Amino acid sequence: MEDLAAQRPGSLEVLYERYAAVLKGVVMRVVHDDAEAEDLLQEIFVQVWGRAENYSPEKGKPLGWLVTLARRRAIDRLRQRRAYRRATDRFEIECKLPCPAPSRGGFEGHVFQDDLRELLTKLIDALPVFQRQAIMLAFFEGMSQREIAAATRIPLGTIKTRIELGMRKLAGAVLAVRGKIE
Repeated sequence: MEDLAAQRPGSLEVLYERYAAVLKGVVMRVVHDDAEAEDLLQEIFVQVWGRAENYSPEKGKPLGWLVTLARRRAIDRLRQRRAYRRATDRFEIECKLPCPAPSRGGFEGHVFQDDLRELLTKLIDALPVFQRQAIMLAFFEGMSQREIAAATRIPLGTIKTRIELGMRKLAGAVLAVRGKIE
């Protein structure tokens, strides 16, 4: 691990030969997909190369550290996959719903857009402060969830949860007034 932290040539290869099979087994138990496990294994070793200095022998053996990294990375991938599936499902449902789109041109269209903007602003302002912050950074500042986590120094999982909960509240509030908008 010292050689790896010092980025000495060959140290990553030795580590890979020694632990790749074990780590792939850990990843496979989570993702259940051989190709994805191989991709994750590569990502894990790239991460290990870049973060080897974070390993502390006082906290345990290298294998324990590597297994923890592998398991966390695999769980993150699983969460990504589920979030993507949920977003895809929501999109498909929305596409199937009849979408009454009254033609509003000119002045009426501007008034309608202003009313919608005002409604959304009120709904966003009504969110809990941390959910509002995450949603504002994601959707109005264009930051990724990882960028938000880094900028706010809040764990990525917490940011994802805040955005998800905030979006659920917004969706529920919009559905509650949907009949009034149409």
